[in-house]
Amino acid sequence: MHLSELTHPNQLHGLSIYQLQQIARQIREKHLQTVAAIGGHLGPGLGVVELTLALYQTLDLDRDKVIWDVGHQAYPHKLLTGRYADFHTLRQKDGIAGYLKRGESKFDHFGAGHASTSISAALGMALARDSRGEKFKTVAVIGDGALTGGMALEAINHAGHLPKTNLLVVLNDNEMSISPNVGAIPRYLNKMRLSPPVQFLSDNLEEQVKNLPFSPELSRLKEGMKRLAVPKVGAVFEELGFTYMGPIDGHNLEELISTFKEAHQHPGPVLVHVATVKGKGYALAEQDQVGYHAQTPFNLTTGKAVPSNKPKPPGYSKVFGETLSKLAENDSRIIGITAAMATGTGLDIFQKRVPKQYIDVGIAEQHAVTLAAGLACEGMRPVATIYSTFLQRAFDQIIHDVCIQKLPVFFCMDRAGIVGSDGPTHQGMYDIAYLRLIPNMVLMAPKDEAELQRMIVTGINYTDGPIAMRYPRGNGYGVPLMEEGWEEVAIGKAEILRHGDDVLLLGYGSMVYPSMQVAEILSEHGIQATVVNARFAKPLDTDLILPLAQQIGRVVTLEEGCLSGGFGSAVIEALMDAEMAVPVKRIGVPDLLVDHATPEQSKAELSLTPPQMAEQILKLFSKQPVPVI
Repeated sequence: MHLSELTHPNQLHGLSIYQLQQIARQIREKHLQTVAAIGGHLGPGLGVVELTLALYQTLDLDRDKVIWDVGHQAYPHKLLTGRYADFHTLRQKDGIAGYLKRGESKFDHFGAGHASTSISAALGMALARDSRGEKFKTVAVIGDGALTGGMALEAINHAGHLPKTNLLVVLNDNEMSISPNVGAIPRYLNKMRLSPPVQFLSDNLEEQVKNLPFSPELSRLKEGMKRLAVPKVGAVFEELGFTYMGPIDGHNLEELISTFKEAHQHPGPVLVHVATVKGKGYALAEQDQVGYHAQTPFNLTTGKAVPSNKPKPPGYSKVFGETLSKLAENDSRIIGITAAMATGTGLDIFQKRVPKQYIDVGIAEQHAVTLAAGLACEGMRPVATIYSTFLQRAFDQIIHDVCIQKLPVFFCMDRAGIVGSDGPTHQGMYDIAYLRLIPNMVLMAPKDEAELQRMIVTGINYTDGPIAMRYPRGNGYGVPLMEEGWEEVAIGKAEILRHGDDVLLLGYGSMVYPSMQVAEILSEHGIQATVVNARFAKPLDTDLILPLAQQIGRVVTLEEGCLSGGFGSAVIEALMDAEMAVPVKRIGVPDLLVDHATPEQSKAELSLTPPQMAEQILKLFSKQPVPVI
């Protein structure tokens, strides 16, 4: 059977180990060819091919439910559940999503782009099953990186208290999240993987008995002897109420199938510990597990990225990492904090330059924020560098532990705005709205990478309370950068970039340069615009904005975030508070989820390109609308 013939995972039933190995090879080939051509997550899926095949051969997936944590490890799952023919559309507009998506397939039982959610969701499904008297199996597949998240531990704590609720947790232990895992839990798991008695029994006992008959029985004997010989292995999970099995070789189909079959027979919560290799089957990905977690299009033979047609300016994350590192080298109080996202945020640069001032808390955003609050209490200058979408997980901590106590924590939100192919779970849409409403918070956004440098200095030096900065994914504009000597930006002060009497354009952050382009298009139609780089959503520069609004009489706000409660809402509130009846047009992301596509495609669909925004303004303020260019 060829992988392309599989339209339902139950077709795996009855296949031999040899046939499954052939399908495993085909999955890796399709996975590698697709990601090499169009980009996407690479290492996570390559590491779970055998795990997926073995698990699915032991389940009836017309009834049983498998919940994958995060989802970028579920590319093999997608290939086994009827999406082979469309797999070339992965992460592209109107194509296959990069994460699980309930509306995409009946086999995607729970969507997730954030980690550590699978056990909670699977337990909820198991409890619903039991309440209805149904009999299907429920499985959560979670990585050891995601296990560092508090939510996963909360779910384990709850499940272990329910001895009559059947739940299988498969721990995919590859010693990695995006970067190498940190903390006591990964260290404990690593100790279990490398326990000498376990290694001895795995490597030597099997060798000594492999030629004897009754190998299935001997296999079970071997597993039993493991648990007898090493009573401490899995003790933590056993004490928490789980039946622990493992660690087992995550690339040995025979052992995986035997273990999963046995696990399904145990009542109550069961945890199967599977040791895998991230990037398995592609030597370059095995050797560089961080670099090949996800890739832009690349050459399969060399592993090198396909070169761009033209040189690109440095990315915002790189400029951030370089600038913060330079400041930290001269100020030991600066502490860079990441939640398992060092490479994505540019803090990998910081880690190399000032390792003693770098903290990775693992996938634990709530802990990261309150840790930063504790550091701030002792006079340190904590810089919590977290994607906009992931900082949402620590909303309560931002309010209670930072803002109420008015602690000087500097929040740096990478990936703010439209981020592209990762889809709705990763779009940084809501940070303006969810931070603007909190007392004591200052919220700013740079117009380009040079202003980013100045705002980093501003954030470090601001000690009157918390301050947050949002900046987009991708490359800057190529403006000149300084190596040192950056000046602060005055808190709450905007700047005028262009003068005009017909309309006031208030651009925020990544929408400032597009505002200038809009002004150029408007000028071609006889409309002269004043363009303001707002810089701050809170506090607004009302001393500048309100007189201009009253004088010009027409206001347009432009932001790359949700309109509900966003920057435009802040401007309208300020005008109403000042009892100024000035018409305002808000341009931004409406009340909908932005699906996966390139940022350019998403902006075009949302009418956020400069020509489209100019057309909206002309329709509103002029009788001569212009067609979209």
